[in-house]
Amino acid sequence: MRTTISTTPAGAELAAPATGSGSPATEVVTSVAPGDPQTDIGGRGGRMPRIAALRPRRRPTGLSDRRFALLLMLPAAIFLAVFVGWPLVKFVTDSFFEISPIAGGPREFVGFENYATAFGSEAFQEAAWRTVVYTVIVVTAEFVLGLAVALLFTSLGRRSNAFRTLFMYPLMIAPVVAGLLWRFLLIDNFGIVNQLLFELGIIQSPDQIQWLSDPDIALFSVALPDIWLTTSFITLVLFAGLQNIPGDVVEAARIDGANYWRLLVSVIIPLLRPVIAVALIVRGIDAARAFDIILIQTDGGPQGSTTTLSLLIYRTLTRFGDPGLASAMGTVYLIAMLAVSIAAIALIWRPGGNAR
Repeated sequence: MRTTISTTPAGAELAAPATGSGSPATEVVTSVAPGDPQTDIGGRGGRMPRIAALRPRRRPTGLSDRRFALLLMLPAAIFLAVFVGWPLVKFVTDSFFEISPIAGGPREFVGFENYATAFGSEAFQEAAWRTVVYTVIVVTAEFVLGLAVALLFTSLGRRSNAFRTLFMYPLMIAPVVAGLLWRFLLIDNFGIVNQLLFELGIIQSPDQIQWLSDPDIALFSVALPDIWLTTSFITLVLFAGLQNIPGDVVEAARIDGANYWRLLVSVIIPLLRPVIAVALIVRGIDAARAFDIILIQTDGGPQGSTTTLSLLIYRTLTRFGDPGLASAMGTVYLIAMLAVSIAAIALIWRPGGNAR
């Protein structure tokens, strides 16, 4: 007599007749000799059968778990290769050619000439600097505000449910809509913000502050919609990370006499390093490629003071008709973002740092 014992469902029937390879469970093969006192299940002895072998059941298709997982990932891999990998390779390859803007036009290999033109261009250097400044303004403001709100929601507990729902509403608004909304709020002469400041007596006239027309403050002004739009994302990510901090660690620090600031700097933020790294990398890349929210407000003006790399690459391709140079600028931007992401992971997250 031969029986199998399945080890998967807890509390299920253990002994069942062997019917071949079934579900991917572990199969214990036992041998029972009739009348054997060591294997008498129904007799007075009531002893369990002697285990002869332990053998994992295979899938009905004969595929191993590894091959089955690769098979499941194959459609996504094909999609990424066709719609992400190939365009990326084509994009980088075009940066080494001088390409006619006319479809089917001539292509001439120029090597690194497009890269030399990009680095030697004053417009590219200024746009790169504005992109860095814009990204720092947006990410810093969002992180500070997001961390403060996340800590507030954590201290309120369940009482913050309604506030969390309301605070997430800006995430549902498209960047173009947010840009239009803030353009009407900040527009000169009859903007709502200036009118409120005038009514409060902070400014002397409604057109005293030219938010979108003054080159000195225009870059900060176009960053306001981005900060308002995506601070909710940083708050959501940090709030989720705060829920995973062990309560006994925080309580031990309080017993040791740590005040709230010391607790935040020495306990909470170090434990949030992986979450902070992910939030800053995602938002940093997203802010650095800001395009529509700036285009709808100032179109890169006034006097080019809000022209970032995304706008410059777009204009180089569409307005100036130079796909090769635009590809070179985009490739430089891609490499810079990869370098910043790696540096953020190494400096903020520090994988393996706890092990040392």
